[in-house]
Amino acid sequence: MTKNNKVVIGTRKSKLALWQAEWVKSEIEKMTPGLKVELNKITTTGDKILDVPLAKVGGKGLFVKEIEEALLRGEADIAVHSMKDVPVDFPKGLHLAVICKREDPRDALIAAVHDSRFTVHGFKDLPKGAAIGTSSLRRMCQLLNIRPDLKIMQLRGNLDTRLRKLDEGQFDAVILAAAGVKRLGWAERITEILEPEISLPAIGQGAIGIECRIDDKFTNKLIEPLNHPETAVCVRAERAFLKKLEGGCQVPIAAYARLISQKSEVRSQKSESQHNSSLVTRHSSLIMDGLVGNLSGDTLIKGSIKGSPDDAEKLGIKLAEELFSRGAGEILAEIYKK
Repeated sequence: MTKNNKVVIGTRKSKLALWQAEWVKSEIEKMTPGLKVELNKITTTGDKILDVPLAKVGGKGLFVKEIEEALLRGEADIAVHSMKDVPVDFPKGLHLAVICKREDPRDALIAAVHDSRFTVHGFKDLPKGAAIGTSSLRRMCQLLNIRPDLKIMQLRGNLDTRLRKLDEGQFDAVILAAAGVKRLGWAERITEILEPEISLPAIGQGAIGIECRIDDKFTNKLIEPLNHPETAVCVRAERAFLKKLEGGCQVPIAAYARLISQKSEVRSQKSESQHNSSLVTRHSSLIMDGLVGNLSGDTLIKGSIKGSPDDAEKLGIKLAEELFSRGAGEILAEIYKK
């Protein structure tokens, strides 16, 4: 499909997906002046089925399947995804070529607004029995663990749809990924950023992934500079953890990896040096927290691991095995049964 003068990006049609695809498009155009970059806007199964919880209709792959089919048919050269939507296994002939620099990976609490003011100041201020909108079992189990009184209600749809439902009074607050809210310029709507101690993020949350055909050398080389080594190594660790737990469906699994400089113990993710692969060096450690919870939130199995960034995947697998040894397998088996 690529004639070396045009590249087609496959993307979902939501505001956030289009923002991400347009961002990748502008980056490619900056790197390769004269190259024509077009968007192929695709409706996925996940975009069509909005009245059923994701966990009941197949979870992650729902948002990428049709886009991957377009790649395989040659109707797109690259696909731009939110990494938290990308399954750990790829169709034959496709691969995850690039993971871009991560935005804020944390969850955000967005409370209802009354007379231009937030009705609450944060998670701890939510009234007893408050109605919280989220479609994520991961968020649900963690919030109920801290506040079993909360009423967790299904919330599906694109970001703007979710905020509209909040503004219509259907919920006291909603939980969304901070990255998407910030990317769309709605940061002022965020009541509180939830620290990982309250809500450990989804695997890959805040990162954009670019998928393409393995044998398309031109496109692979073209997008290579968009890979962010620090983010890539962290997301690879998280995805190895997810794969070992066989978390293919939408399940209450969370993980968050980051690189720590041993000299200063400062998060090296704050660095602005985008393309410097030496950022992931033997001077840094990778630290990852992982979690598996049951649906009621009364059991959370948490773990943490630290090691060399060179062993990212091994660390993810090892942490998953540790959680298995402490009962994570039984929890997941019970959820899959339901």
